[in-house]
Amino acid sequence: MIKNAKLLEEFEKECIIKHPLSYHDSLKLLDGMWELGMHLGVLPPEDPLEGIEVDIRVARILNCLKKR
Repeated sequence: MIKNAKLLEEFEKECIIKHPLSYHDSLKLLDGMWELGMHLGVLPPEDPLEGIEVDIRVARILNCLKKR
């Protein structure tokens, strides 16, 4: 359980600045997370379009804000 979110956020920013990932390292990380999700049984989703309406609504709102 995270007790000090601000401290964690500062740690994450510092890690990103001091140790940036290359494109290939980022892909390896993504592949590892995908495999872990498959191992846990949460990926791939049973219905890939589940919740798409919410995603579309959020995208429309963000696109309107970006133009201003």
